[in-house]
Amino acid sequence: MQIKTAEFVKSSQKWQECPEPTLPEYAFIGRSNVGKSSLINAMMGRKDLAKTSQTPGKTQLINHFLVNENWYLTDLPGYGYAKVSKSLRKDFEKLITNYILNRKNLVNLFVLIDIRHNPQKIDMEFIEWCGESGIPFSIVFTKLDKMKPNAAKDNVEKYKAELLKTWDGLPEIYITSAEKKEGTEEILGFIGKTNAFLINNKVDFNG
Repeated sequence: MQIKTAEFVKSSQKWQECPEPTLPEYAFIGRSNVGKSSLINAMMGRKDLAKTSQTPGKTQLINHFLVNENWYLTDLPGYGYAKVSKSLRKDFEKLITNYILNRKNLVNLFVLIDIRHNPQKIDMEFIEWCGESGIPFSIVFTKLDKMKPNAAKDNVEKYKAELLKTWDGLPEIYITSAEKKEGTEEILGFIGKTNAFLINNKVDFNG
């Protein structure tokens, strides 16, 4: 997929404030400091579309971007560690779950995982919740450039083995590096094919 246009639309404090759900939407989420903003910028071919920060938990709102004037990319607040109070963290969690469960034009949720770590409890719990809630999702491993290839492959296999303890099959898995733009074309290819399917089948999110 060629990115012709990518523009910020709005930030929302509540899922009800999000743009009208008339276009297919693809959301990105992960633990704080997983490299989400960097990956979004790499995918869009922009340096500053999504705001990056050295401070985990920088994204605190639902951020919508309109891509090619026909689909939304959504940058969600990170789950887990963030330098905020417990009450504010609960507000984030409520914001995230309400958005995911109620946004009717959400086509796919990309769950980002730092490839440098062994399976983390918080990531596994979030993935399990997605499965139990019937949310279509894919797993995106980030920061491939920070590891040697064999070590990265081993960590991916560990996650697969952990998932297969309770899952019959695995979701789509992408391995990415924002710095080298590895894996970004594959994600965009998936989005392009999915959008074509929705158009061909005349899916109406307002129906």
